[in-house]
Amino acid sequence: MSQRLRVAIVGLGFGSEFIPIYQNHPHAEMYAICQRTTEKLNQIGDHFGIAVRYSDFDEMLKDENIDAVHINSPIPNHAEQSIKALLAGKHVACTVPMATTVEECRRIVEAQQQSGKNYMMMETCVYTREFLYVKGLRDAGKLGRIQFLRGAHQQEMAGWPGYWEGLPPMHYATHAVSPLLALADQEADFVSCLGSGQIAENLTEKYGSPFAVESALFRLRDSNLAMEVTRSLFETSREYVESFDVYADRMSFEWQQLEGESPVIFTGEQAERVEIPDYAHLLPEGIRKYTTEGVYDAAENVHLSFTQGSGHGGSHPHLAHEFIMSIVEERAAFPDVYTSANWTCAGICAHESAMRNGEQVKLPVFPRR
Repeated sequence: MSQRLRVAIVGLGFGSEFIPIYQNHPHAEMYAICQRTTEKLNQIGDHFGIAVRYSDFDEMLKDENIDAVHINSPIPNHAEQSIKALLAGKHVACTVPMATTVEECRRIVEAQQQSGKNYMMMETCVYTREFLYVKGLRDAGKLGRIQFLRGAHQQEMAGWPGYWEGLPPMHYATHAVSPLLALADQEADFVSCLGSGQIAENLTEKYGSPFAVESALFRLRDSNLAMEVTRSLFETSREYVESFDVYADRMSFEWQQLEGESPVIFTGEQAERVEIPDYAHLLPEGIRKYTTEGVYDAAENVHLSFTQGSGHGGSHPHLAHEFIMSIVEERAAFPDVYTSANWTCAGICAHESAMRNGEQVKLPVFPRR
């Protein structure tokens, strides 16, 4: 393609982290921004020099100059906005999770199939340095035969926007689910999940979810592999962590216990800590610096998720690059709409199982076209 893809970003909290990345990508034009609050819309627009601004999502979709929409709105809006954008003829990138129900996931898959446009869930954890390092070990045959995988995402969400309050832990599980399924190169098939502990009544009331922690065992589809995922959001003391462990016959990888430590590689029973390299060299030169620094120019502007998540492992420019290049190269993005739906439904079905005291729940199958 000779013409740059014109990108619109929706939601300027976390979404602002991506503005300079698109501005400096050789195949993208950071064309428009959309935010309901006009004061913030103009503040961000002025800061980054973006002239085209919308305070109404539906009005933005009428703009025929827009090729792709990157959605960073509150979780309850993800599904409807993704569907509307796809059916308006826009390529869609959406922050996690894809949706909050199985039916919403199904409707997004159908909208993508109908539109023929790309859909990508912007899952940070399959573009972190750690993931790219372990993927390299797998692809080089150094891990050997994978035997088991374990993921965790523990976080204290007190003080976040109101729609987070009392959110079922597994409804926001893709950070723990995705690296496991991506490394196994499989989809989740069925799950049994137990809830544990109790959060405050004022938190429970919002979604009817009482559990402080949800822990799930998954069987992978057409595979002899299983994986374990643990998730907590409220009233559980633990330093922030998004982690994955992979156990294989030649080599295994375990995430570090504390931030600032190095992860561990096991060869047999021998253990050694390893330094994880950066992977900026995989990116166009203009966006390489964003693997190691936030995109804002002042520390107080950096979004809380970026601070708590230790910069999301340098993933942001990799995500934007994959989204743009999948369109330029006329191929599916990773993760595509089907993979995104499976990763999201893994958490949705896990919470359903927890509410049914661990009853096994089968994940839906979304036939590929």
